Amino acid sequence: MNKKTLQIEQLESKMKHFSKLTTLVSPPTGWVRATRLALGISLQQMAKQLKISKQSAQELEQREKEGAITIKSLSDAAEALNMKLVYGFVPLDGSLDNLIERKAKELATQIVLRTSNSMKLENQKNSEERIKKAIKDRTVELKKEIPKSLWD
Repeated sequence: MNKKTLQIEQLESKMKHFSKLTTLVSPPTGWVRATRLALGISLQQMAKQLKISKQSAQELEQREKEGAITIKSLSDAAEALNMKLVYGFVPLDGSLDNLIERKAKELATQIVLRTSNSMKLENQKNSEERIKKAIKDRTVELKKEIPKSLWD
């Protein structure tokens, strides 16, 4: 097993825990305010824990609601509420392997069709079956290599 494969597998095992959360909808007021209100913590009490003004605490909640808050601020707010901030990434393709597969197939298709087009111009047209096999083979190679060009 090569280093890149091991890295992908380790990251994938961490990411899979977050995949269940993709359907989770954040509270309309944001997590900080919703949690604070549910626990009965006043804005002044939270501000005191954060060592900021009441107005700054209110602005923090507003920034979270607008999606303009830093991870550090969220982490600090979570700690002030006796919580822990947890964040992560979830591949849109469902897994890192699926993402790499899709990108490799896209690149393989470009490469094979470009070559095939050149051959067609030289009156050496390939069959559809041969083109599909070439794309499949090239996809396998690209998945093994994971070249930087995969992400262009």
